[in-house]
Amino acid sequence: MSDETRRAFLGKVSVTAPGLVVLGGAAGVASASESGGERRAIGARAGAPFSRAVAFDQLVYVSGVVGQKPGERGPMSEDFTTQCRQAMENLIGSVEAGGSSLDKVLKCTCFLTDVSDFAAFNKIYMSFFQSNPPARSTVVVKELVVPGAKLEIDCVTCLG
Repeated sequence: MSDETRRAFLGKVSVTAPGLVVLGGAAGVASASESGGERRAIGARAGAPFSRAVAFDQLVYVSGVVGQKPGERGPMSEDFTTQCRQAMENLIGSVEAGGSSLDKVLKCTCFLTDVSDFAAFNKIYMSFFQSNPPARSTVVVKELVVPGAKLEIDCVTCLG
């Protein structure tokens, strides 16, 4: 798609649902007050450049989680299965902290450092999302920011 075509498309896109605002024309992205929504940071820590989650209207954007137990520092288990199960538990904790639940997750983005872990990842992931799984992207990356992490998962969920 050319830049000109993309700009023409984006110029036609506007408010798609109550409180959900996307790019539109020269005005760009509407602010929370313009759309009638309220942005609420969840689990923001002093000095950290991100929030654990951000709620906006009926959506909660959950930051990436890895397979390290909450509050622990230092090396995590080298076992992929252990990290994966813990990452999913951490995702549940963040989703619930945002006021939602795993059955309301709309989209997950998953990052793996080794494609050979994909089958094991799918098996564990499917045990958490047994019916009506969310949309998902899975990407293999060279490495993650957290030393020793073999996967990271983030998601978008809804409150309603």
